[in-house]
Amino acid sequence: MAVIPVVLALSRSGEPVAHRVAAALGAQVHGRKGRVDRADAWFGNALDHARDLFAAGIPVIGVCASGILIRAVAPLLADKRGEPPVISISDDGSVVIPLLGGHRGANRMARQIAEALGAIAAITLAGGGVTLTGDAPWLADLPQGSELHITCGMTPVQTGPTHLHFAPQRVALGVGCARNCPPDELAALVVDMLTRAGIAPGAVACVNTIDLKADEPAVLELARSLGVPLRLFTAAELEAESPRLRAPSDVVFAEVGCHGVSEGAALAQVGAGGVLHVAKLKSANATCALGLSPVPMTALNGRPRGRLSVVGIGPGQASWRTPEVSRFVADADELVGYGLYIDLLGPLAIGKARSDFPLGGEEDRCRYALEQAGKGLNVALVCSGDAGIYAMAALVFELLDRGPDAMGVSDAARRVEVVCSPGVSALQGAAARAGAPLGHDFCAISLSDLLTPRADILKRLKAAAEGDFVIAFYNPVSQRRRTLLAEARDILLQHRPAATPVLLASSLGRPEEHVRYRKLSELNVDEVDMLTVVLVGSSQSKLAMLGEGPRMYTPRGYARKMDGDLRRMGNLPIVATEDGHIAQQEDGHIAHPTT
Repeated sequence: MAVIPVVLALSRSGEPVAHRVAAALGAQVHGRKGRVDRADAWFGNALDHARDLFAAGIPVIGVCASGILIRAVAPLLADKRGEPPVISISDDGSVVIPLLGGHRGANRMARQIAEALGAIAAITLAGGGVTLTGDAPWLADLPQGSELHITCGMTPVQTGPTHLHFAPQRVALGVGCARNCPPDELAALVVDMLTRAGIAPGAVACVNTIDLKADEPAVLELARSLGVPLRLFTAAELEAESPRLRAPSDVVFAEVGCHGVSEGAALAQVGAGGVLHVAKLKSANATCALGLSPVPMTALNGRPRGRLSVVGIGPGQASWRTPEVSRFVADADELVGYGLYIDLLGPLAIGKARSDFPLGGEEDRCRYALEQAGKGLNVALVCSGDAGIYAMAALVFELLDRGPDAMGVSDAARRVEVVCSPGVSALQGAAARAGAPLGHDFCAISLSDLLTPRADILKRLKAAAEGDFVIAFYNPVSQRRRTLLAEARDILLQHRPAATPVLLASSLGRPEEHVRYRKLSELNVDEVDMLTVVLVGSSQSKLAMLGEGPRMYTPRGYARKMDGDLRRMGNLPIVATEDGHIAQQEDGHIAHPTT
């Protein structure tokens, strides 16, 4: 899915230019609240918003001073090959400056914007000219000279520091293989075929195969190594190409329902206007063939391997969302999840297909997300906090672990790529607001007995109480569940002081965030709802009374060192060792190291 650029409008003076640019690029306009009259989405802080978009891999065009965008994205700069375009435009639309992303289309985009506005694009080209060999009309306007030699063609060419080669991607690589074929075997077969055919690897536009091989490691590794998309076809689609096959096989038909996988997939990709350029080549466990399109392939046939990204967006605020999660959301064709969580994505969700499910619809939303990915879509399953902590990731893998006959998901869904991206969990967010209550051993317990037997919850409560763990309670209450939190309080009071500090943190990371402390003996169930995380300290947890209010922490045992080991050092000199430890120096020797 192509990523849609975002044009930032920071003022009314630049707003008309922002809309003209958006119209030229098919982009969205995001406007600053109170400063712009019309926009597709709104933001309050330009630096935070630009940074969030950049982290998600979204091209950012700001109608603003270049310095604003530079300050916004500077902390995230890492690899110029993967960073999205960042472009600034003057308020009057007279100058367009590509700041970042020249390797990802920023210069081309700047020229397109300049043409639409009648502006100047501030693009530099290293001095000297080029010598052009081959058919490359898009390079015809480059200055002529001998500084750089550019060739264009599908034949392999030896390049160097002053020789650039363009290979038109007219070749479709069709492959087939036995299950668990060694990746090296398939890769070697392909290299052999390309070498025999005199085809540069860069001329390969895509790897193509039957959909039954969507999760075949050798095929996936081949596409990754070539840096090209994988496209999948059904047996019926491949069988439609049987009249054009050079090496049809009844054995293959009996196995998968078509007379040829590698040749059929190559032909299905190049279409009726293409031809089978190289017939099937075989090894012990693999086959490959080459299809040739009359023109470079820019729109591919078949479907991609579906992908399900199971993401945790944290408690809600954008600054607590990881860049990886933002990128997975930005790349997704469809967002699936509880509606509130998708709403919390703000501008990242605008313009995307979304399927909202209610609370209690967890199995339905996971099953739906997997089946949509099974159709070849890139789906993001949106969870709050961390998706692997009391969220949807475990249910996704449970469904994948079941066969279709055991209330699992379809075979197509079981072949999708599934990635999980971590998020800031509610217990982490609550602990950070409190101070450091998780400084020593802790555990998390859900008080929901909808899926976990009540007896098991009580057993875990007693064990955690006896073990003197700091405890984070998830799902503490609901409208119908009001008793387990009170029972948990009473069980804990049997093993730790009545004055043990308890943190109640509600709506973390949102405007209505509310954090307060209570004594364990005074914990009132009516103060707690489903949006509240309850952190109960251990018998060692304390409140540090500071000028700005109390901060909760759980000592790890450093007091024994501070009050014991260091005190025994007496008046001997104290030094820092190379590994960062503190030690005493006696007669020129380091002794008694401590952390």
